[in-house]
Amino acid sequence: MSGVARVVAIGERARVEGLALAGVQVLVAEDASAVAAAWESLGGDVAVAVLSPAAAAALAALDGPWRGTDIVPGRPIPVVMPP
Repeated sequence: MSGVARVVAIGERARVEGLALAGVQVLVAEDASAVAAAWESLGGDVAVAVLSPAAAAALAALDGPWRGTDIVPGRPIPVVMPP
């Protein structure tokens, strides 16, 4: 790993695609299962995950030891876009 942290955006194409112009890696996820898969695929070098409101809602609904929108050590910091 190079020591450089990445920023990733997860959500519907219309909400996240423009962030690629700023160098953000965009993971298009149009439904809850795609959001969960995208979140789980994030590597340890991802520091911040920008989430569309729908993506944040999908993650918050997941069961498990952590909720997708909680700040958890070792996970990216989630930032939710305004509606």
